[in-house]
Amino acid sequence: MTQQVAITIVAPVKPADVDTLRATLEAMGDDPAANDVIPFAKMAALHFARLVLLDADTGPDGSAMQAKLVLLLDCDGPAARRLSELVVIAGDRLDEVFQHCEGYPAAAGRDRARRRAYLKSCLVGAAASYVNTIGRTASEVRQEMALREAIEAFLDRERDGLTGKPAVDARLAIRRFVSESAEFRWASSAAGRPGRVERLRDRLHLAAGVAVLLAVSPVVLVAAPFYIFELRRRERSDPAPRLDPGDARVRRLAAAEDHLAQNQFTAVGHLKAGAFRRYTAVAVLALVNFGARHLFSGGDLSGVKSIHFARWVFLEDKRRMIFASNYDGSLENYMDDFIDKVAWGLNAVFSNGVDYPRTNWLIKDGAHDEEAFKAFIRTRQVPTQVWYSAFGSLSARNIENNACIRAGLSGEMDEVAAAAWLRRL
Repeated sequence: MTQQVAITIVAPVKPADVDTLRATLEAMGDDPAANDVIPFAKMAALHFARLVLLDADTGPDGSAMQAKLVLLLDCDGPAARRLSELVVIAGDRLDEVFQHCEGYPAAAGRDRARRRAYLKSCLVGAAASYVNTIGRTASEVRQEMALREAIEAFLDRERDGLTGKPAVDARLAIRRFVSESAEFRWASSAAGRPGRVERLRDRLHLAAGVAVLLAVSPVVLVAAPFYIFELRRRERSDPAPRLDPGDARVRRLAAAEDHLAQNQFTAVGHLKAGAFRRYTAVAVLALVNFGARHLFSGGDLSGVKSIHFARWVFLEDKRRMIFASNYDGSLENYMDDFIDKVAWGLNAVFSNGVDYPRTNWLIKDGAHDEEAFKAFIRTRQVPTQVWYSAFGSLSARNIENNACIRAGLSGEMDEVAAAAWLRRL
């Protein structure tokens, strides 16, 4: 089974080149699929991609943070192959973007190997990542979308002959159509499932994680009172101002939203100063990453079903963090969904960031102050200059429905089950 990978490339931008790079990215953003710099649609294993320019900033401790170019790819693995594919597809046009970054090979020495080596040197691992359905490849999504469309066209053509027939007969006709079509013969067999090696690797990872938790639990129990005391002290004293993102900022961000069935969200923020918050964030995201792999890998993130991919990445020695997601519907609905279903998770992660609404006991309050939370989100959100979606017309529910249509072509069904399956079409 092919696993999905979250590739994150973070490259420091030359201060004098920030405006030029921004203009290049904005031009690419007019046609992310087929622009002449990085035509993302040519990467067949790619689900989502984005390029984001993070402006220079100053940390809470006064430290300077250089402008950064961030390239995010959500794709089918392996990561090394996808990186090579990116370099081949972009060719020397990759220079138009990365020549503005520190350390990029000089013009006289640029070739495919050096470009790839540079990108590899800028790879940053995600602290946590989430995949809606692990193992569902871009190829499968594309094939199953075409399958549904073909079956619907078949039903339109055969409507008169199938009207009034039992559901099992209609399903039999569809199965016959699919099996007799050379284009869709693959659909008569079930989608790939994790093989023995993948299942073993997953079980070992789960067992190792549980073993680590058990091993550190005595230390955690001893340290818990001291941790809770310090947490409560900080929660009472950390500033939690009422932020105002401003109407102009909200309008500018909103202008890039709601053009497809999906949307993108990119936010960056400073972690509160000190090791306490830094390591709290590290521990919480380690648990998020573990849960995303073993508990929430079936299209449901603790009740939130609209997310396709998401990741959390630390920057500047864990003094800043970037969060990026691809989700269905509007940002307003997206935020409401999280507030209603998993506000405790938002608090556990994001309360370690500067200016987050005040929390209690790490997971209480915070995001439950809806107005304050939404203002915080818009304040930390940054423009995404280039965003590519391989399946812009498909929600996560559409993709799952198409997979169920394909799965329903196999096996036996009674009249009730066949009727329920037909309603998916």
